Amino acid sequence: MAGTADTRDLIELRPMVETDLDRVVANELHAYAFPWSRGLFSECLKVGNECWVGCIKGDIIGHAVLTTGAGESHLLNVCVQRSLQGKGYGRELVLQMLARARASGADALFLEVRPSNVVAMQLYDSLGFTEVGVRRDYYPSHLGHEDARVLVLDLDAYFHNPEI
Repeated sequence: MAGTADTRDLIELRPMVETDLDRVVANELHAYAFPWSRGLFSECLKVGNECWVGCIKGDIIGHAVLTTGAGESHLLNVCVQRSLQGKGYGRELVLQMLARARASGADALFLEVRPSNVVAMQLYDSLGFTEVGVRRDYYPSHLGHEDARVLVLDLDAYFHNPEI
């Protein structure tokens, strides 16, 4: 997938491999106060989850992880290098995951997001995700725990009207 017609660098999306994990984990550590561990990413690769990286000029600047089963997909992780957030690269990673979910036969894609992650919330809202629930105390936070908004996207509706 290429970037939109603007002045930012084009992103190349490709499947994640084990040798990417140093850079993936470094991005996680800089982007999130409570990052995923290397072991968690490694396990996702081993069990066959859809694990993708986004690269600019060969440098990994983001990643996403998706699992699919029983006609549903779950977006487990999306991360973009902190200095490049808000430039549309996260959108491209999510769009790739939507396409991978659809290709796997999923009818719906679920995810959890922190209400405090305003940029992510705006992205998911713009793609047509709707809230279907709240998971109380789901995420660790510096003040204890933070709830998660549970969102879903009807992939049938989305792929029949991707201009949502």
